[in-house]
Amino acid sequence: MRPIIFENIMKVRDYECDAQGHVNNANYQRYFETTRHEFLEHVGLNFFELHKQGIDAVVSRVEIRYKVPLIGMDKFKCTVALERIGLKYIFHQKIIRLSDEKVCALGKIEVVNLVNGKLSKPEVFDEAFKEYI
Repeated sequence: MRPIIFENIMKVRDYECDAQGHVNNANYQRYFETTRHEFLEHVGLNFFELHKQGIDAVVSRVEIRYKVPLIGMDKFKCTVALERIGLKYIFHQKIIRLSDEKVCALGKIEVVNLVNGKLSKPEVFDEAFKEYI
């Protein structure tokens, strides 16, 4: 099991829920993405500033396993564990409800690096993530 290297605390908003009162499935991907962006800022990188330099981290694959639904106003943490395989960074993420520590969703998100639109070695990310890999 990979160690958790970052956590982000969030709260479900009512407008994120479906007619059944559960968080709509698409919002889990948004929670995962928000946490990855917060992690980037934590290590000193800014997604928009990187883009202006021609460096883009692009999601190439997403797998989400839904376990227990979140509902309106639930507080939860979204975690990050990280590995690198070849040119890909793989973010292993969990969404855990704070009230009972239940795992609500598991995500495996593969990210590749483009420099000026071309698949490239993730050097800027290698440097930023070196203490986690």
